Amino acid sequence: MSDIEKQVTQLGDELKSDSQRIRDSTATYPSSAPVESIDGHTQESSSSEITNDSTKAYLTIFGAFLALFCTFGQMNAFGTFQAWYTTHQLNTLDASTISWIGSLQLWVFFFSGGPIGYIFDKYGPRMLMMVGTICYVLSIMMTSISTQYYQYILSQGVLFGLGVGLLFYPSLSSVSTHFATYRATATGLAVAGSGLGGVVFPIMLQNLFERVGFGWATRISGLLCGVLCGIAVLTVTTSTSTNKAPAQLAGLKCLKEPRYMLLAAGGSLVALGACCFVPYFYVVDYAQSLGISSHMAFVVLALMNAGGVFGRVAPAILSDSIGRFNLLAPTSFLAGFLILISWMFARTLSTLIVFSILYGFFSGAFISVITPCVAQISDIREIGMRIGLMYSIISFPALIGGPLAGLILGFNHGSYNGMVIFAGTTMIAGSLLIFGVKFLINPMLLARV
Repeated sequence: MSDIEKQVTQLGDELKSDSQRIRDSTATYPSSAPVESIDGHTQESSSSEITNDSTKAYLTIFGAFLALFCTFGQMNAFGTFQAWYTTHQLNTLDASTISWIGSLQLWVFFFSGGPIGYIFDKYGPRMLMMVGTICYVLSIMMTSISTQYYQYILSQGVLFGLGVGLLFYPSLSSVSTHFATYRATATGLAVAGSGLGGVVFPIMLQNLFERVGFGWATRISGLLCGVLCGIAVLTVTTSTSTNKAPAQLAGLKCLKEPRYMLLAAGGSLVALGACCFVPYFYVVDYAQSLGISSHMAFVVLALMNAGGVFGRVAPAILSDSIGRFNLLAPTSFLAGFLILISWMFARTLSTLIVFSILYGFFSGAFISVITPCVAQISDIREIGMRIGLMYSIISFPALIGGPLAGLILGFNHGSYNGMVIFAGTTMIAGSLLIFGVKFLINPMLLARV
C-alpha cells in the first residue's frame, strides 16, 4: 500500500471516530435544548419531535385545550361579570374599583408562574393541576354565594387567579416539552381553547344570569369546568425524555440575559394594558354607552373572543414557518394600532364588531406565540421556570393595567378616548421592544427568528 493510500485510510478512520464521538455527546442532551450557533444565537433543534409517544403528545394538546377553555376562557369573559356587577351586587362602586377583581385575578395568575414553573420542572404537571382544579372550582362556587366586595376580591380575584395559574402553566409547559419544530403550532391549538371559552362563557353566563339568577349560573359554569379540568388532569403529560433533570435555581441566570429581559420588558408594556385585556374588560360597557342593547353588547364580546380563536391558531402555525419573533412583534403592533385607530372611532354596532373581531385575532397571536418565544431562547430542562418567571415579571403591570384604565375613564368623565390611547400606546411600545429581541437574536431584517 502506498503512502498516499495509507494517509487516505487513516483520515477516513479519524472521520468515523469523530462522527461517533459527536453522536455520543449529543445523545446525552434533550433533543430540544437550545443549540448555540457559531455567532452565538440560539437555534432550534433539527429534530421536529422530542417525544417518542405521539399519542401522549396529542392527548396533552387536548387536555391543555380543555384546561385553557375553562381558565382563560372564563378570564376572557370577566367583562360579563363586570357589566353585571355594575348594575347589581356592586352597583355602588365605580368601574375602576370593580375592575380590581379582574386585575387581581390576572396578577395572581401571572405572579404564580415562577414558583409553579419551578415545581413543574421538578415534579411534572399532575399534582399541580389536581390542586389547581380544586382551587378553581372552589373559587367559582364561593363567587356564586358572595355578596360583598371583599368576598369577590378573595374568591374571584385571589383564589380564582391561583387556580388558573396551577392549571395554565403546567398544561402549556407540558405541550412545549412534546414538540420542537412545531411547538408554536401545538401551543396555538392548545391556546385556542381559551378563545373558544371566551366565546361560550359570555353568552352562556349572560343567558343563565337572566334565567336562573347569578348564583346558579355561576355554579353551573363551575360544575362544567370541574368535569373538563378533571379530564385535563388525566390527559396532560410531559415528554419522558425531557423531564429528568430537577430544576435548579441557577435557572435565574435568565435575569442576566438581554434577550430574555427585553422580551419580559416588552411583555410588561403589553400587560400594562391588562395584557391585551382592556378591550375584553370594557367593550361591553363601551357598547352599552353607545346605546347598544345588553344582549348585543355581550355578542360583541363573544365575537372578540371568536376572533381570538383563529388568532391563537393561524398565526401560531405561520410562525413555525416564518419565525416566532417575526410574527409576535408585528401582530402586537397591529393590535395596539387597531385600538388607536379602530376602537377610537367605533361609534356604531357594525364598526365595533369589525374592531372586536380584528382585535381578537391579533391579540390572540400574542397570547399563543409568547410562550414558544420564551421556549425558543430557553433550555427545555428549565422551560417551566423560565416561562413562569416571565409571567411573574409581567404580573405587576398586569395588576394595575385594568384599574388604571378605569381611573382614566373616570377622570375623563365617561369618555373612552383617554383609556383607548393608554391601551393602544402601551401595546405599540411593547411591540417595539419585542422587535428589539428579534434583532438581538439576528440583526438581519429578513432572518427567520
